[in-house]
Amino acid sequence: MKLSRRQFQWFAAGAIGHRPAATAQTEAAATQSHIGNLYPFVQKQADRSPLELSYLRSEFKALKPWQEKTRALVLDRLLYRPAPVQPDAQLIRRTERDDYVEEYLTFQTTPDIRVPAFVLIPKKGARPAPGIVALHDHGGFYFWGKEKLLEQPGEHPELTAFRRQYYGGRSTSVELVRRGYVVVVIDMFYWGERRMLLDDDPQEFRTRPADMPKEQLNAFNRRSGASEQLVARSLFTAGVSWPGVMLWDDIRTVDYLASRPEVDKNRLGCVGLSVGGYRSFMLAALDPRIKAGVDVGWMTSFGSQIRRHVINSVGLTFHIPGLYRSVDLPDLAGLIAPRAILVINGARDGLFAPEGVKSAFEKIPRIYEKAGAVERQSCRMYDGPHEFNPEMQEVAWKWLERWV
Repeated sequence: MKLSRRQFQWFAAGAIGHRPAATAQTEAAATQSHIGNLYPFVQKQADRSPLELSYLRSEFKALKPWQEKTRALVLDRLLYRPAPVQPDAQLIRRTERDDYVEEYLTFQTTPDIRVPAFVLIPKKGARPAPGIVALHDHGGFYFWGKEKLLEQPGEHPELTAFRRQYYGGRSTSVELVRRGYVVVVIDMFYWGERRMLLDDDPQEFRTRPADMPKEQLNAFNRRSGASEQLVARSLFTAGVSWPGVMLWDDIRTVDYLASRPEVDKNRLGCVGLSVGGYRSFMLAALDPRIKAGVDVGWMTSFGSQIRRHVINSVGLTFHIPGLYRSVDLPDLAGLIAPRAILVINGARDGLFAPEGVKSAFEKIPRIYEKAGAVERQSCRMYDGPHEFNPEMQEVAWKWLERWV
């Protein structure tokens, strides 16, 4: 159920209380912060950020020069800019479905990375067709990636259950191909076929059998969750960021999708839940070829996350070093304008501070109004948890149909 503006304002206001003056010792208890008595210092640093490149600042008059400067800053802060390569796609399997063709293939995104992917091609409809980059979630479920968005025969029951919980049981990539889009979905770094395997791992971790015991699957996901920040720190040690690796793969996926003969390169969109929502928002911000994006379950003001909500949200997986000194996450909507963006959050999504969502949902329309394209943005709050349920999906598909 979508919340009315009044309901949303009540929900957000209820989460923001007055914090009385306190000593350093008692203030930690009053704030209930995960970082205890260190919280006031850290929060003050965020509160002092000038957000000097926010498009809403009065010194920025024209959109395009601001976009060029800000997009260059974000790309630089990713600490990663791999050399361009040809996709060099290698088809592994082609399967005829009732109303679409499913290709399983790999293609090159950087000189060092070849990603596995599904490409779904509708059997009917005009050619070239519009294209969609579908982006899978995090979910603390690392064993599969792209398969979360595409049911496979004989799949593991835990994967089916995961899709039921977060996607209403639907294969969203199939929903899209049946609406006439050519759809591509890859495994994100650290998920699915790109998961972390150790030298002494059991055979089941390597082969992913459909009858793998649930306890063993859960053990793999727990280990991956515990090691995620270690891998991110290892990337930092190598001089690059996790978001850099993640987002450049997504940009190169647009390269590949646009190169397909079935695809109209002038009609491209993206959609995702959770980290997929973050990826969708960032992909639309960094790649002007995306005409419309849908970000489900990942929008907030970073400053509001620090008290209690960093722990399961803004990890090093998402962290672009130093970005908050210049712009907040919703400020990057200005890099999408005047192209279209739909943002959906759930009011019962415990990953995000309610006041942070409220702040972001107020800022994005103001950015688009200044850009002269307020009708090309929509921020919607639903009375639900962290999910992309069928009601949200129908709104997302209509948005993509309108703008792509």
